[in-house]
Amino acid sequence: MTPENPVLPLRERKKLRTRQALIDTALELFGEHGFDRVTLDQLCESVEVSKRTFFRTFSSKEDVAAAPTQDLWTAFLEVLENCSPQGRPLVSLYEEVVVEAIGRMPDQGWAERALASRKLAALTPSMDAHGLAFCDRISREAAAVTERRFTLDTAEEGVAALRVRLALDMLVSAFHQALAAWVAQPSGHTRDDLTRRFRAVCAELPGAFAARVEPRGEESAR
Repeated sequence: MTPENPVLPLRERKKLRTRQALIDTALELFGEHGFDRVTLDQLCESVEVSKRTFFRTFSSKEDVAAAPTQDLWTAFLEVLENCSPQGRPLVSLYEEVVVEAIGRMPDQGWAERALASRKLAALTPSMDAHGLAFCDRISREAAAVTERRFTLDTAEEGVAALRVRLALDMLVSAFHQALAAWVAQPSGHTRDDLTRRFRAVCAELPGAFAARVEPRGEESAR
């Protein structure tokens, strides 16, 4: 989420504060005790909210635990909805949209929450399953936005739709590679460093298409 906007109505500011409290407390409790050992009742009690309030904000424990990176992809859709393509290649456009979305994440605490969330996901199979479903939904929504707002340089509608999905799949894969490397590094977990890693991975995409393979070792002598 973006930082609280002081012009928002009081009710909306309270919702944002409650949401953030749920995320922070969930990541703390899950990290300390384990995802499966913390019940939804315990989480709600720690934040002093009802389960009804929880379900007005999140759909599940997995949803609140994955919120930091999900917020990033929600911002991705918002940026894509309002950006100008400027004749760029589709993958390059998506790259710039992701970079802007990262930049929209709050300075204070987002990187720490994202790191905690990804480390937790590595130990929690149900979070991976939740993440796959969320990723598929975001990709479908991003494809719909792209096809509604932009025209690709191909006359074949079916080919254009295929290229959109392939470009999105490449973009998502590149981000996941960058995110995994960012999580694994010993320090320096900042938004800027995540952006740097993401750009570095995207720069390797053309090379991945052009790379040729040759037999290795003993196979080359046969």
